[in-house]
Amino acid sequence: MGSHTFEVTTQNFDSDVLKSDKPVLVDFWAEWCGPCKMLGPIVEQLAAEQGGAMKVGKLDTDENGDVAMQYGIMSIPTLILFKGGEPVARITGFQPKERILSQLQAHLQ
Repeated sequence: MGSHTFEVTTQNFDSDVLKSDKPVLVDFWAEWCGPCKMLGPIVEQLAAEQGGAMKVGKLDTDENGDVAMQYGIMSIPTLILFKGGEPVARITGFQPKERILSQLQAHLQ
């Protein structure tokens, strides 16, 4: 994990994501996934720059497959923004930072 992101697991998903008072962007990733590694620094930048508007967590799909299955993660990386306990935005695959931000912005007001 980077210094601005936190680890999301099956154990803390409910308390740290679904019951969060702030929107939470969850990065569904795996160690072996090349595009996930490319997206990692972008996710860290978003966490640093948008820290006041949202929290950013990373969920290893190999270690927490039940959560990934629950949200229908078929390919990684997938980013899901949760707000009020509900997924409000989903971005699949590697995307440039500007495109990710443009899809999240409406939910961070």
